Amino acid sequence: MIYEVFRQERKGQPFQHAGTVTAPDEAFAEIYAREQYGRRQESVALWLVRRDALTEIDEFPDEFDLKYRRVDGYSIKARLREARERAGTLEMAPGGGDVG
Repeated sequence: MIYEVFRQERKGQPFQHAGTVTAPDEAFAEIYAREQYGRRQESVALWLVRRDALTEIDEFPDEFDLKYRRVDGYSIKARLREARERAGTLEMAPGGGDVG
């Protein structure tokens, strides 16, 4: 079986993919991972995951469907115009009704 190994160099840092080990079971995989990625104290923690237990996510929504999550997704001028229309103060705004 193939196992993916993730390691953490120092406490508080994110785990990063270190590589793979091939082993007949999880016990041997742990020994191999410790030997390859931990014996020289280059890691403070290891994660070991069977490759077939990982799920790949490769489909993401179209960015245009998520404009509400982006800072530049809405025009502030259009929002001000709508707010002024609701408040009935559009004509009193600088530029009259020419906002937007």
